Amino acid sequence: MSETLRKIKNDFNAALSMDPAATSKIEVALTYAGFHALLFYRMAHWLVKRRIPFLPRALSQFARFLTGIEIHPGATIGSGLFIDHGMGVVIGETSEIGDNVTLFQGVTLGGTGKQRGKRHPTIGSHVVVGAGAKVLGPITVGDYVKIGANSVVLQDVPDHSTVVGIPGRIVRIKDERVADDALMDHIHIPDPIADKLIELQVQIDTLKKDMENIKKTER
Repeated sequence: MSETLRKIKNDFNAALSMDPAATSKIEVALTYAGFHALLFYRMAHWLVKRRIPFLPRALSQFARFLTGIEIHPGATIGSGLFIDHGMGVVIGETSEIGDNVTLFQGVTLGGTGKQRGKRHPTIGSHVVVGAGAKVLGPITVGDYVKIGANSVVLQDVPDHSTVVGIPGRIVRIKDERVADDALMDHIHIPDPIADKLIELQVQIDTLKKDMENIKKTER
């Protein structure tokens, strides 16, 4: 139980430190749905590990009713998880989440079929998953990964990477550790498709200028 209490304390501290809108400990304790959902999850998971039937699932459904956040009691979640706003967040039964992870509203850590066994994603530590993003299937997302809002991730993601788009496209951050103060910034994320289109437009403009110069010299 001491390990569970330690994780609850770290979840509370994560909400207090990561959310700039948090003004006091009492506010977080009484009004933060993400923290409340995690509190119910920690208790339900503790019961699951002791093979107590029915009650863990009942607790998770009650938490869903109160918070709009559904965390299956069978999921494995490290300490310091911060669920910002949280409405519509779903964490599946075989999901695994590392330490100091941030999930924004509408995030789904889900499966892709009816197969049994490991069917939900494994999320590393220090990961940010943007609003509305879907991470599906028994894939692995490495440490210090940023997943852009509304992305759909269906393949493994290596450490220190950024994912954007549908389906998710990986943009590596070469050998650079994501700064802790940048972990909350899930908006300013490079889009490789947009960058390529800009590059092509520049080439087209250059070709147009070359053609105009050739016509001028021919006159």
